[in-house]
Amino acid sequence: MSTTKTLFPLAADLGRRKFIYNLSKVAGAAAFLTLPLAGKAGTFLNIKDEITVGQIMDMFMSQVPGGPLTDTVDTLKAGNRDIKVTGIVTTMFATIDVIKQTIALGANFIIAHEPTFYNHQDETDWLAHDDVYRYKADLLKQHNIAVWRNHDHIHHLNPDGVRMGLLKQLNWSGYYNPAASNVLMLPARSLSSLIKYLKQKLFIDKVRYIGNLQQNCHKILLMPGAAGGTSQIQAMSKEKPDVLICGEIQEWETAEYIRDARAEGRKLSLIVLGHIASEEPGSEFMAAWLKEKVPGIKTTHIRSNNSLSFL
Repeated sequence: MSTTKTLFPLAADLGRRKFIYNLSKVAGAAAFLTLPLAGKAGTFLNIKDEITVGQIMDMFMSQVPGGPLTDTVDTLKAGNRDIKVTGIVTTMFATIDVIKQTIALGANFIIAHEPTFYNHQDETDWLAHDDVYRYKADLLKQHNIAVWRNHDHIHHLNPDGVRMGLLKQLNWSGYYNPAASNVLMLPARSLSSLIKYLKQKLFIDKVRYIGNLQQNCHKILLMPGAAGGTSQIQAMSKEKPDVLICGEIQEWETAEYIRDARAEGRKLSLIVLGHIASEEPGSEFMAAWLKEKVPGIKTTHIRSNNSLSFL
């Protein structure tokens, strides 16, 4: 596997001064990972007794500007706040396979980024008589496992925890600019080389793309997850990137805009990573945060992987 030094050399391409400047820009963005927690959360870290689900939830939410958020999907999907934590699993989706691995680890607290019960609000009335839902809900109840969705809060960290996790996994943290968090100015590489690098770093077998594989890509618009066509198109119109790298798209919105932009003469490309691949590093970010802030509890990140296969 190629390394970042080979594919995206900082010092060689940008010069020592720019390298140091980039590092100073990202230093503030990452500083909150090493700062001691203050107030209630700081006192909590000194507790030697058992730690509950609710205490861990409150500790993380206290780090979010304006937190805890009130209008949010970040609620418990199973279990309750008073469960004493024996181990934590972070993941994108609390799939049945992830739940079984959690049980095998002796853990009882899953922190997932996305829904557990197949809709954004995790409403379950419409699933009351569904066998798949009942099996999953009963499995969680039988083993007294709490599931908390941490979606809005991790995205509302300053900087966004999912974005910082992705940048770290790609070894692009040094290019992060808080003033334009979606935009990265990378040493120019071909679209083909960029795709190969992303697949290696994010463990992706195949991606969807639009563009000339020989086109040089220097200005990157990075939008993990599902920002939506309007947001993606407005960002492309404003930033004029060489390539949009995103999690997922509405094919009849973003893809058609890029097709027309290329016909109009713009050298604009697209790389669609897949929603899970683009945001999985955010769950690894969460695991690292927990290992630092709650070192007495074993935390394990389990990749939920893509539910789809490609021929």
